[in-house]
Amino acid sequence: MTFAGYKNTPSALCRCGRLGDGSLWSPQVGDTHEKKDSFSMKQICRLENPIQYYAWGSHESIARLQGRAIPSKSPEAELWMGAHPKAPSWVAKDSEKHSLLALMQYESTAILGAQVDQRFAGRLPFLLKVLAASKPLSIQAHPNLEQARVGFARENALGIPFDAWDRSYRDDNHKPELICAITPFWALRGFRPYHEILEWIEILRLEALYPESKQFAEQPNEAGLRTFYSALLTLLPERKAQLLTEARRGAQRLCEHTDALTQESARIGRWILQLHDHYPDDIGILSPALLHTICLQPGQAMYLPDGELHAYLEGTGIEIMANSDNVLRGGLTNKHIDIPELLHVLRFAPTRIELLTPQPSTETPEAFYSTPTEEFSLSVLHLLPSLRYTSPSLRSAEIWLCLNGSAEIKTHAQPELQLAQGDAILVPADAPPYQITGHATLYKATTPLL
Repeated sequence: MTFAGYKNTPSALCRCGRLGDGSLWSPQVGDTHEKKDSFSMKQICRLENPIQYYAWGSHESIARLQGRAIPSKSPEAELWMGAHPKAPSWVAKDSEKHSLLALMQYESTAILGAQVDQRFAGRLPFLLKVLAASKPLSIQAHPNLEQARVGFARENALGIPFDAWDRSYRDDNHKPELICAITPFWALRGFRPYHEILEWIEILRLEALYPESKQFAEQPNEAGLRTFYSALLTLLPERKAQLLTEARRGAQRLCEHTDALTQESARIGRWILQLHDHYPDDIGILSPALLHTICLQPGQAMYLPDGELHAYLEGTGIEIMANSDNVLRGGLTNKHIDIPELLHVLRFAPTRIELLTPQPSTETPEAFYSTPTEEFSLSVLHLLPSLRYTSPSLRSAEIWLCLNGSAEIKTHAQPELQLAQGDAILVPADAPPYQITGHATLYKATTPLL
């Protein structure tokens, strides 16, 4: 797997301008080929991680995690831990600091291990995030690997700048992802069964959709849903305005009569109204009637494959994904919306919701969230004073994040490292075996060995 020319070769790093994949990069202290030999990737290193500031972010969650003043000055949406060209982590050791993206150019084998290095062409396969949503995110889906490669090449050929507002494909990779709740975490995910969608259209009394819903009722299958959803996203302004008015009124009726209705009715009504408050002119406010409405409890997680429509609504979670920033949006956002491409990548089969809980390991005291992807693995370690974690002898790169408490990491090759709430470290594959003790909750991101 390649990443638009991003390989562990010095030629991929220009002294200024853009990386080989076109992403912006500027030289910083320690980002030189000459200094790389003095910065050993055979030791555990601390990470300094960039924050993404989006309008839907929280003024509290990430700041609280890192022990900073609350509220933060700007809404902090995502804390990125990894080597994505858009916002790589910094690796700090002693008085030196290097971009992890730059280190991957020269030290990918030491960081990843030979097997993972070869399998992913010198690229860190995953991106770990803390995601903090105080407002709803966009309705979106992610492409599969082939769609990402074709879309990225097409936009390159059209000469669309890599940082352009209207660019849909920012790299050539797919983006399967796992979200694990830290707080109660609300989300929309996957189409409901066909008959449920039709029932909610009727309950909400969406008369403006009568021609489309009638046709869908006559063809309740994937093709019918594709036709229905395509028509919904492309309604003419007058009919769209009528439909939004009907949706708001229908949601108000649901909320006013919750005693006689199911919990799901109350959820749908409440979220349609909340989405309407944020995006009153957006057809995406109907999404709670079309998609499953989910609340993950702390510790629960869900895996989202390519082509699955979803939106995160509210809450804080640990998110891990293949190392990509490809997002195709259909609404509930001020960012670029690409309806034709979204419809191209979407799967229109009803989704069966499976929530994940961490499963204990037979070899270590951590517990793993099971996913089918080969790029990443996420586990959680609830460390107690009576418990000691001993690392496996064979492993790829690991990123550990301390969610709460404190821990100590010991190896024979370097002084003991202290981890406090909000701290993150990189354990390269070439680092010696280590042990972790303390009283803390830690999350570990890595790539599974085959």
